[in-house]
Amino acid sequence: MSTALHSLLSCVLACRFLLVALWLPAPASLGQTPSEGLDGSDPGSASSGSIDLLPTPGSSLRPKEPGVDWNKVMRQSMLFLTLEHSFRLATEAGTREGMNGKFFPTYWQSISNLHGWADGDPFYVNYVGHPMMGSVAGYLFAQNDRKYLDVEFGRERRYWKSRLRSGAFAFAYSAQFELGPVSEASIGKIQRKFPQQGYVDLVVTPFFGTAWTLAEDAVDQYLVRRVEQWTQNNWIRLLARGGLNPARSAANVLAGKAPWYRTNRAGVYAPYSYVIRPAAVDREMEPNPPPGVAPFEFNLNFQPQYFPGTGVSCLGGGGSIAMRLAAAWQMIMEVSGCNMAGLEKDLSGDGLTFLAGPRWRPAVSGRLSPHLQFMAGAQKLTQERFYPEVWRKLQPLVEQSLSPALYRDQYTSREETTAFALSAGGGLDFRFNDALALTLGNLEYRRSWVRRLDGMNFSGGIQFSTGVVLSMGTW
Repeated sequence: MSTALHSLLSCVLACRFLLVALWLPAPASLGQTPSEGLDGSDPGSASSGSIDLLPTPGSSLRPKEPGVDWNKVMRQSMLFLTLEHSFRLATEAGTREGMNGKFFPTYWQSISNLHGWADGDPFYVNYVGHPMMGSVAGYLFAQNDRKYLDVEFGRERRYWKSRLRSGAFAFAYSAQFELGPVSEASIGKIQRKFPQQGYVDLVVTPFFGTAWTLAEDAVDQYLVRRVEQWTQNNWIRLLARGGLNPARSAANVLAGKAPWYRTNRAGVYAPYSYVIRPAAVDREMEPNPPPGVAPFEFNLNFQPQYFPGTGVSCLGGGGSIAMRLAAAWQMIMEVSGCNMAGLEKDLSGDGLTFLAGPRWRPAVSGRLSPHLQFMAGAQKLTQERFYPEVWRKLQPLVEQSLSPALYRDQYTSREETTAFALSAGGGLDFRFNDALALTLGNLEYRRSWVRRLDGMNFSGGIQFSTGVVLSMGTW
């Protein structure tokens, strides 16, 4: 994501204050309690409903239908996506230039060029703008997840299940934004050119975005509510809710609500707006799997790989999801990447692997949980050689150029190979509880049919992994 997209998020948030100016009447003085709808609409409007100063025991957020309102999720997500890409096209010459040429060949070239970690964007874009985008996407899902509308930050497992569900949607939204049919890879094909090939955004957006969501929820629970309790000034309450929860505010605006809207308590006008409104939502009984058997598992691993005979290691990590097929069998899908260590001077390399296959993991009642797995997929390896002598000659020209990436092919050369890959192995997990486990060790042999790079054979490798396992459906 470019700096322009980060600017878009800032503009969306700035617009909410314009909406405040348009929607908000003069703040009521202390002691006045104008009525206000739960959506933050104007007092006295036809659509606004009155509220009590204290929560009513029978009040409810019960949805008309159980489950997720996918119609609203898709509409609001497409609006967000349209705003992002429209802003890119309006402000980025490189994106507009990438619209030229045949669509499918350039789209495939953009996707297949993905490798490495960094994508050339500044730190605040990768690690502030993208997490915020992931959080907005997560809130778009959460505000339409009817079963969990009443959750609030805390130890209750329903809250954490809700945020894991919204985090999974943020992952899907991020993947679509980067590589899907309506993405940076299709609109502008920016990954075709250095240095936009890195997959940092695919990882940072959903994972850091979920962390951003948790942080906003904690701020809303422990800070914003205290501010509302401390003062009856409507403007201060409004700014606290909107300004201290920017991603949630943006999601509210995309849903056509006031930025300060909350599903679980009144609007900013009520003196007791900080009080959580008792709510009863449809809590369908979820099927209970056999003890120790999780319907879904998420893994986040550190995965060093060693290639015998080359003296080269590949240090990196990966993530996987495992879906339960039977009591002792899962289907696992894994994506991992790494940077090569041990190469000669001025030579760098990286790898990207996509695998899927069956895993045998029996139901266990103790702390230790063994597993065996076999996966098939593809591996892509890339190496780049840097020519310092050529660089010293071109450096003044490159540093003064408005498009320095155009010169990269003159002082570097790149080789890459992609081929079918197999992986087989097993490991042992230590279960802390029904939700969390630690992979003590997983050892696999990986075989691919990649060609030699710089005379080195990377077809066979041994990979060790360790990491965190999060189980869903058992808690």
